Amino acid sequence: MLKIYHVRGTRSIRPIWLCYELNLPVDIETIDFSTPYRNSEEWRAISPTGKVPVLTDGPMTMFESGAMVDYILERYSEGRLCPETGTAEKAIHQQWCWFAEATLSRPVGFNRILKSHHEDVAILVEDAKWKFRKCLDALESALVDGEFILGTKFTAADIMIGSSLGFVDDLVDGKYPYARAYLDKLRTREACVRAMNA
Repeated sequence: MLKIYHVRGTRSIRPIWLCYELNLPVDIETIDFSTPYRNSEEWRAISPTGKVPVLTDGPMTMFESGAMVDYILERYSEGRLCPETGTAEKAIHQQWCWFAEATLSRPVGFNRILKSHHEDVAILVEDAKWKFRKCLDALESALVDGEFILGTKFTAADIMIGSSLGFVDDLVDGKYPYARAYLDKLRTREACVRAMNA
């Protein structure tokens, strides 16, 4: 059985949400994510990087959320929530999965920092805001012709993007109506709601 070590408000939402969408049984263990526990030998034996999430499937252990999504899709999805391998649609799906992690998550993280640290981060903050708006521009333009990132079909790329956007309380003064509607639609999915409350 799949087991996911989880802390609310982290990328562990990705594999949890995917398991719920696929109706896969999953054991979710919420852990103490205090600095002492994160640095403990007990936790480092499970997560060498000290981060969450961690996924186990029998003797196999993983600690990167995007790789977990790929693994779950390949092993358990039976072709659901992911286009067929070798197709252009699959390539675009992968692009948006990587966008969620490599491009979108970083400015989202900086925006979260902004809310808690105001002093000497002005340059970083402005750069993060600019990058975040560019990410939202790309997302907005991709969503003009469809309700999901690949059009009318919900896929794991929506989970990757939605989980990154889920950390954002607002979407820049309502200037991104398609992205706002997209996030609102994702947040109403039963599996998303369950994952966010896990």
